[in-house]
Amino acid sequence: MSTQEKNPVVFGTEDLLLSLCNSVTKVLSVATHSQIRYSGMVQRITKTCLKPDIGCFVLFDGGFSGLVVINFSAQSAMELYESYMLNMGMAKEDLASSYTSDDVSNVMGELMNQIVGDFTGQVGRELQTHITQNQPKMLVLNKQVVLSVDTHLDQPETRRVTFYTGRNNIFYLELAIDRTEFIKLYDFEPQDAPDPDALIDAADATPNAATAAPPGNGGGDDHDDLLKSLGF
Repeated sequence: MSTQEKNPVVFGTEDLLLSLCNSVTKVLSVATHSQIRYSGMVQRITKTCLKPDIGCFVLFDGGFSGLVVINFSAQSAMELYESYMLNMGMAKEDLASSYTSDDVSNVMGELMNQIVGDFTGQVGRELQTHITQNQPKMLVLNKQVVLSVDTHLDQPETRRVTFYTGRNNIFYLELAIDRTEFIKLYDFEPQDAPDPDALIDAADATPNAATAAPPGNGGGDDHDDLLKSLGF
């Protein structure tokens, strides 16, 4: 019996949470050109909640089901929004001045979509399973409002992680998933993340190859043969 059979590699809730945290820091760091970091301690909580000032949530399903919630303070939301928009080439005077603006909610929703998209990609490559996500839902909340989100999970495990922006503003990520474990049956190398530039180059090369084909061969003859077969 091999060592791996005696001690199988197991991926559980904390491993999935770590992967999600890495997606948060990766996406937001690239989008804002600032350092996003998270606490080395994780909280076990009993339920997920949307809290002031901006709450955002995404449901996912497939190989396993769950819910991701990120609660932004007004300060952290505005910092991330402004940094992202300035890096996109927007002028500072054209930016929204309040976290209650629809523009801020739209940007935070787009960043949330990118985060969960990166996470689902990692799950596919590293755990060889597939999950899908819905569109992020954003709510600007009054300080007196706390909205609980039902996850409808059979054996929910819920965690909260504290994140810090480049200016040390705080936001919180909460994850609720069904209790699950992934056990590695055999050694395999996780697939590399696709390189967008390489995919674009490959797509650009395909039409060029078709254009380079000698005229009168291939496409034209196939078209004539199809017309003849149809009686035209």
